Amino acid sequence: MDSMPASPEVTYNWVDITSDFFKYIQDLQLGELLHDGHLFGLFEAMSAIEMMDPKMDAGMMCNRGNPKPLNFQQAVAAGKLKIDDLEPSEIIGIIDATMACIVSWLEGHSLAQTVFTNLYLHQPHSIVNKTLKAYCIAVYKLLDCIRDCINKAQVFEEEDFQPMGYGYRLGSNPQAGNAYDASQDVTEQKCIAMLREQEEELNKKVRSATDDYASTLWGALAARIRFTRMLYQALLLITKRDSQSGADCVALLNGCSEMMKVIIKTAPRGTQPVENSDSPNPMGFEPMINQRLLPPTFPRYTRIKPRAEALLYFDELVARLRHAWKITSCSNFHTALDFFMEFSRGRACILSRSALQLLYVSGSPAGAATAGGSPAPASPRPHHAFLEVLRDSVKAFVNPPALMPTYRGVSYSNTTDLSVSDRSMAGAREFVENFLSRCVRPFAVLLQVCGHNRARQRDKLALLLDEFAALQEEAESVDAVVSGAAGTPPRACFGTWILYHVLRVMIAYLLSGLELELYSVHEYHYIFWYLYEFLYGWLISALGRAEGLAGEGAKRGDSKRSGVKKQKKRTRPYAREGLMCQILQNMCGGYYKALVAFKLQGKIRQPQSEFDNEAVRYKHRFAPLSVLTPPQVHYHEFCEMTQPLQYENPVILYLGGCKHFQQARSLLETITTPDQEVQDLLKIAKTNFVVLKLLAGGHKRDSTVPPEFDFSVHRHFPIIKLV
Repeated sequence: MDSMPASPEVTYNWVDITSDFFKYIQDLQLGELLHDGHLFGLFEAMSAIEMMDPKMDAGMMCNRGNPKPLNFQQAVAAGKLKIDDLEPSEIIGIIDATMACIVSWLEGHSLAQTVFTNLYLHQPHSIVNKTLKAYCIAVYKLLDCIRDCINKAQVFEEEDFQPMGYGYRLGSNPQAGNAYDASQDVTEQKCIAMLREQEEELNKKVRSATDDYASTLWGALAARIRFTRMLYQALLLITKRDSQSGADCVALLNGCSEMMKVIIKTAPRGTQPVENSDSPNPMGFEPMINQRLLPPTFPRYTRIKPRAEALLYFDELVARLRHAWKITSCSNFHTALDFFMEFSRGRACILSRSALQLLYVSGSPAGAATAGGSPAPASPRPHHAFLEVLRDSVKAFVNPPALMPTYRGVSYSNTTDLSVSDRSMAGAREFVENFLSRCVRPFAVLLQVCGHNRARQRDKLALLLDEFAALQEEAESVDAVVSGAAGTPPRACFGTWILYHVLRVMIAYLLSGLELELYSVHEYHYIFWYLYEFLYGWLISALGRAEGLAGEGAKRGDSKRSGVKKQKKRTRPYAREGLMCQILQNMCGGYYKALVAFKLQGKIRQPQSEFDNEAVRYKHRFAPLSVLTPPQVHYHEFCEMTQPLQYENPVILYLGGCKHFQQARSLLETITTPDQEVQDLLKIAKTNFVVLKLLAGGHKRDSTVPPEFDFSVHRHFPIIKLV
């Protein structure tokens, strides 16, 4: 067979274009750029700048004169990594540093730059020391459980959590090389048994120790192994919750809290990181080991959480998980929604927020996967179950006749023997069921929104209002159909129920802007005005109407019961909520009048007119509030309604603000069992009353120094301070 002919030599005709380049760029103006869009566009230009540029490519940090990082085998061979004969203080240092890395991961950094800088986790089955080996394997299982919990809940954003494993397989099929050998995989129960075995061994060493120092060291190590086991078991019960696991999970979390006290107390007994070093521990960690796994992006410096802060984080995490379990005792949707909102206000971490979602909203079944093999996204609790939750919520809120088992003594379980009018009512009930079925998704999303971080919640609440606006229109139709079938005047039961939740979402949206510091001080007056004049007023009205409708339903039910001698006095389930709405309405009224007075006296800096348009700002702030009820107040309406106050004497306005804060204070003092928020609001109302009283008396009348608004006591309602 003839050999292939040699390839002809390629010759290149290089041309020097330097002089031509400088000649032609003289025709370009400053800031102009000429490029060939077909072959080399701006995207390619940016990629070319990023790749292998130390300022842009994170992988190039390894080429900047630093010693080449050693992997597990190289570090062991060089004698820099001990896999046997470790002192207890060394193991304690490794465990504490790993806990700090886990916290850094939970705060939004990547696994590659945090947890897997621990070389022991690269080949845990090669470790000879049994305690460290069991712990490293347990870390894999714990990371997998945490990621499973967060992925199921689906309430994280890219700034909250990075689920990418960078080739480290945390699940049941580890990848050889980066992770431990698949043939040596460990089940959940075997992992727990390994940790128990090490607990027993360490406790024996505690009892046999000859001095207090050694006993304390072994005890500190035993506490860390026990904490890891109990936290892992608790998270397993949360992600795979069943009705019998409640007491077990609470007991495990209580045990975690006890162990954390020991861990925090004995943290100084472990080896400590070298000062000014990037490594969280002197032995076992290599910060640059996974640098080549990172995509070509900006070098992102990952600062591992200091140990003291990380241990405190775990202690607070356990307390939040224990508090989250209380959601299982919430008997209705209204109570559950209040719990979700209150939990979110505490700025909980991503893991505890996700756990709360799973405890109330069931995720995908264990092992479920999509066609591509990836985990199925989280879904609301089964449709029929959540439908029952919403049905009970409507019954408790307005008690509509269409949801009663019988109406006018007629059962609607069988429609064949009914009269024409009763068949009409049965058709109306079916209409109601279809409406409630369509309510499932928006209300499930509302609970899920409460699980996101506070900044993302605001964006999602604005989108959710569009869905609730559609439900409002349908609720009106449902009420009309039910009233027509029953032959009664319209009662707006379902409309009131939807209106109540719409108002809560709108109020949460506006208040979140104060919490996130999105408003300028010169915008405060129309934010507080909208809350004072409209939203809280509508909410108080909706609660009053709901009480009336529910009362009518209760009387109707009582009249059908035989043997009832005397009707009991009906309780007011939303009396406290209505009272709090009145309090917050008065607080907003006080702020509004004080802010207008400040503006009239020139105490609030205004933007320059050529760079500002208040109508545009107003429209932007309230654009998402465009729903059927309450109707949106447009800027020209706002100007017409507030025009008289613009010519009012500032002293009268200060006194009006005083009156509002005094009224809020009086209402707050009627609450017999005040919680922390009530106490904070009482402090704010008292302080602001005194400040406005001073201003009304002429204090600092001629001063143009702007007042300070201190949000340190309450996230939404500031203390007014005069400088």
